[in-house]
Order: sequence, then structure tokens, then C-alpha cells
Amino acid sequence: MSELVWLLDRGAALIAYPALYLAVLTGILYNTESFGILHRAARRVHVELSVFAMVVTLLHAGLGFLDTWFVVTGQAPTPAYSLSYFLEGVAIGVGALLLLVVAVLGFTDATRFDQPWGPRVVHAFAYGGFVFATLHAAAVGTDLAGLIVPFLGPTIMFLVYVLLLRLFVLRETVTVGTSAQ
Repeated sequence: MSELVWLLDRGAALIAYPALYLAVLTGILYNTESFGILHRAARRVHVELSVFAMVVTLLHAGLGFLDTWFVVTGQAPTPAYSLSYFLEGVAIGVGALLLLVVAVLGFTDATRFDQPWGPRVVHAFAYGGFVFATLHAAAVGTDLAGLIVPFLGPTIMFLVYVLLLRLFVLRETVTVGTSAQ
């Protein structure tokens, strides 16, 4: 039973992280028309992709909780690293999940909080959750280090590049817009 939970948990994680990555990437492209066809494509898939990523992340969280329970109670073998390192990685994953849940709640019902939540606040929580998820994947996903590590650095650098490009394009748009007046 514990081996099946471990496999399903890892499988859900291997789907959840790329889905979260694509949700963040399409979120960056979503509001910047100067990205052209990428902007139009992002507008078509961002919300659906984000919902899918959140559902798979919740599945991973549930299975991960069960897997952690099996490891802590001794029903499953401990990972190749120490138990304290494993629990620290799990705690980072819980932090990622909390930030993502707050982002979803802010998106689905902005009146739930005292002040209305704009897209920037929701995306700030989503970006924070993605950063924690990346740390979680790098820390606890070490059993797949040979698969993950070669892709993690370059993909994160690409995401940062697109985010900086968006900020540059938005800043230029604001500057041009204000100088024309």
C-alpha cells in the first residue's frame, strides 16, 4: 500500500510541477499584448491550466500527506536522506500549498477578504507558492535529481527572463503612454 501511495504521489508531483510552471508562464504572458501570438494563446489556456495545476497539486498534497504519515510511522522506508531533511522539505511543500490556496481563494471570491483583491495580489501569492514549490521539488525531489536538476535551472531562468521582459515592456508602455499626453 505504501509503495503504491509513494508512486502515485511522485506521479502527481511530476504532473503538478510542470502544470504550475505553465500556469505561471501563461500568467506572465496573459496581460501583455506585445507578446503577440503567445499573449493570445495564454489568454485561451491560462485559467484552465491554472485550475488543472491546482487540482493536481491538491492530489499531490493529499498523497504526500499520506506518504509522509507512512514514513513517519515507520510503515514505509525512510528516504535516502535524513528524516529531519525530509520533514523540512515537506514543510516547504505545505508553505507552497498554503500560498497557492490563498491565491485561489483570492481569485474565486475576492470579497472573502476585507479589501478587494486585484490580479496583482493574487499573482503575487501564486508566484510565492511557485517559488516554495520549486524549493520543495529541489529539496524533497532529490530521488529524481538526475531527471529534475538538469531542467530546473534553465527553466527557472527562462521564467525569470520572461517576467523581466514583461516588466520592461510594461514600463516602456507606461512611459510611452504618459509622454504622449
